[in-house]
Amino acid sequence: MKRIKAVILAAGKGTRMKSELPKVIHEVLGKPMVNYSIEAAMEAGAEASDICLVVGHKAELVKEAVGDKVRYVLQEEQLGTGHAVRCAGDFIGTEGLTMVLCGDTPLITGNTLKQLVETHLSEKNAVTVLTARVDDPTGYGRIIKDNWGKFVKIVEQKDATLEEQRVDEINSGMYLFDSAVLSNALSKLTNNNAQQEYYLTDTIEIVKSQGLGEVAVMVVGDADEIKGVNSQEQLKEAEEILKKRA
Repeated sequence: MKRIKAVILAAGKGTRMKSELPKVIHEVLGKPMVNYSIEAAMEAGAEASDICLVVGHKAELVKEAVGDKVRYVLQEEQLGTGHAVRCAGDFIGTEGLTMVLCGDTPLITGNTLKQLVETHLSEKNAVTVLTARVDDPTGYGRIIKDNWGKFVKIVEQKDATLEEQRVDEINSGMYLFDSAVLSNALSKLTNNNAQQEYYLTDTIEIVKSQGLGEVAVMVVGDADEIKGVNSQEQLKEAEEILKKRA
């Protein structure tokens, strides 16, 4: 079995939470939100020492809440998701597989991440994007496929044509990469865009355009699993969903 590492993005301020705490340590049913992503990664086969949190805003509070079972890297400036993952470059290295997860998706399950690993390995992908089909895709990046159903690209809503905006398959922001492929693509990332940020989705473009390997998707069975928490209302909603699962 290949070694599985996980990089969890946990550096955001979460201004919409209207709280002084870093977003990822807001509690969902009594435990920090980010712990759900950590536990799901471990269920999918990652050792605690092979999980790295990218921290930024009030990093000390995050470390205090999560403890020293996992590793940490600091993203001093928030320069985009690609930059956040690049901060963990030494951790990612070239060995095995690297999952990229979000610290604000407490509904993701270990079972789904396990399926993601199995799909990735059985299809011999270089990158597998976790996606979902939703009734209202507003605000999410859309998954664009060709006539044969093969992955073409991820397009952000603001860049999508009207036809692309009608696509109901969305990017969850969670991925599984071959570590060597990810490291290679991260080294080629640029910030030539309006925001001057480094986007993780651009690494997928690089993998495709440079022929570094196959990019495919896995659609999650339950779209609730990829819901992010950005506000107190969404926090309550996540708690309700988790209570129903129990």
